[in-house]
Amino acid sequence: MKKEHSNPVPPEIQAEIDALVASQAPIRTDLIPEVTDWSNAKRGLFYRPIKQQITLRLDADLIDWFKRNYPNGYQTNINSALREYVRQQNQS
Repeated sequence: MKKEHSNPVPPEIQAEIDALVASQAPIRTDLIPEVTDWSNAKRGLFYRPIKQQITLRLDADLIDWFKRNYPNGYQTNINSALREYVRQQNQS
């Protein structure tokens, strides 16, 4: 089953894209300035690991602590804590 695009490309922009593809003109990357300042870069912004839904039994006090400290993302923070633990174990 094919998914439809939620925001289709307007016809005038699609025509411009088609014309660019048909022209096969080389892309002049030498006209693009090189980025040398990466101070505002965010690592992993577009990387999203595949999530797997499971049933996991945790102690009630642990869940309560995460819910109190991270009310809008306690599951994400539990995941981060587990990921940090695994990272530390791999460094040993």
